[in-house]
Amino acid sequence: MDWTTRMNAVMDYFEDNLSGEISYETAAQLACCSVYHFQRMFSFVAEIPPAEYIRRRRLTAAAFALQEGSAKVIDLAYQYGYESPEAFSRAFKKQHGVTPAAVCGKDVALQTYPKITFSLSLKGDAEMHYRLEQHEAFELCGFSTAIRGGMTAPKFLRQLHKSGQLQQLYRDLKVPCLPQDAPATPGEPESLFFALYDFQADCSFSYLIGHNKPDADPPPEYETLCIPAQTWAIFSSPQDIGADPALQCKRAWNQVADWFAASEYEHAPAPELERGFNRGNMDFYYEVWIPVVKK
Repeated sequence: MDWTTRMNAVMDYFEDNLSGEISYETAAQLACCSVYHFQRMFSFVAEIPPAEYIRRRRLTAAAFALQEGSAKVIDLAYQYGYESPEAFSRAFKKQHGVTPAAVCGKDVALQTYPKITFSLSLKGDAEMHYRLEQHEAFELCGFSTAIRGGMTAPKFLRQLHKSGQLQQLYRDLKVPCLPQDAPATPGEPESLFFALYDFQADCSFSYLIGHNKPDADPPPEYETLCIPAQTWAIFSSPQDIGADPALQCKRAWNQVADWFAASEYEHAPAPELERGFNRGNMDFYYEVWIPVVKK
């Protein structure tokens, strides 16, 4: 059974249990992977955390039931896991833009969220850029934040750059930078690490931007993250001169799901890493480092 078949079985499981209890353990068993890996890969491939997907599908199903005039608001609230009709009404209005009472038995335009169907190409028709490497334990040092709510990784990077903290990090950690006469991006780092770790059930996580810890103790405002000795599956973006860095990173991530579906490895419970390289003159490429173990 291939990866798309397994994930579509998970989607069927979600649909069959929208009005009941949904277990990530059961979903992970259907996907033939760990709960941790299931949540991470679902969030990446579907571009939405599983909990948020389920919430939107439940509110979509509730909206259809209200339009048919076949259910009461209070019944739907408890059917779809809300503690009170008020909590259900708030969530409903946030998604659909109207209250449940405004929908009952009426033809009202709603923000419905359709069922996801997975259809990835796993036939090897696209070149994959990856390698396996074994690395000893090492330490990263830098600034960190929690990625949740309105905080995103690009926003955090922009904040550090605007405040001057990123430039200070280059100096404090002695990060190798491009020479001042380099075209386009003089003084920018040749490479940076971005670490994703402490993943939570709601798919929030901690995010660190930094570099290898220097020999001398860094200033106290920096966080140190220990990376264990590990086998890494390292995916690199095609090295297209002039491509947007965010696009390069996405291209590297796009290979991960396909590779896991066809490999003899599974995700190991350790931080995930991104590494961005800047060679000047708008020449960027990215690597995604995924900790793996043999199945």
